[in-house]
Amino acid sequence: MTTRQITINVPEKILLAEKTDESSFARELRILAAVKLYELGRLSSGRAAELAGMPRVEFLLELGRYKVFPFEAELCDLEGGHA
Repeated sequence: MTTRQITINVPEKILLAEKTDESSFARELRILAAVKLYELGRLSSGRAAELAGMPRVEFLLELGRYKVFPFEAELCDLEGGHA
């Protein structure tokens, strides 16, 4: 898989306020972006999981942490059924 790197400038005050380091904050931003793009219907759960850097099932399970819930098809996949 070919990837591209995107650089985002983050004020140090943000990292201090979040009590985090650059790598942890970068990972959180990737997950947040993936969750929001999935929620908006701009990315499928598979593509969003790729962006988040985790397996699809883990991404779908992680959605509840952000108060976003999988669409019906994904719920059926998680339950082992068909949509």
